[in-house]
Amino acid sequence: MVTKKTQERNFQGRSYECMSDCADMSSYLNRCHSCRVERGCFMVYDRTNFMGNQYFMRRGEYADYMSMMGMSDCIRSCRMIPMHRGSFRMRIYERENFQGMMHELMEDCDNIMDRYGMSNCMSCNVMEGQWLMHEQPHFRGRMMYMRPGEYRSLMSMGMGMSNMSGMRFMSMRRIMDSCY
Repeated sequence: MVTKKTQERNFQGRSYECMSDCADMSSYLNRCHSCRVERGCFMVYDRTNFMGNQYFMRRGEYADYMSMMGMSDCIRSCRMIPMHRGSFRMRIYERENFQGMMHELMEDCDNIMDRYGMSNCMSCNVMEGQWLMHEQPHFRGRMMYMRPGEYRSLMSMGMGMSNMSGMRFMSMRRIMDSCY
């Protein structure tokens, strides 16, 4: 998996090639305004240490992704998403600490309110695969990358940004082989 980031829009200026997770891009580039993903999928973050707003990038060119994605700042860190070829499984819960109504997902869910009558997902257990959770139905709005693991309180996972704490998740999508 390779992503090449450049300081200026339209792939101008200094560049840095990244083949794995990078917690702080500033040691390579003082800013990053365009990106080319040659292989694989990446999550990019507008703060260091995989914090802040997150954006999913698959193979392609992003000459001015800031205006395309509504990013208010440049890429500060990025995380490679490993390819997963098995099944997908995630349990979502209505309340924190795996309490309240529970549903097990094995495929994308574009609206938890319509499908399950849940007004919010406040905790989850990702058992298999990688997922993107979106704050709005139909895979819109801000998103959060979820790897296998237990997430007891999604409300407290503000990812280092006050504007993300208390974020509600209303749709979930699997990160599939077709992304690569």
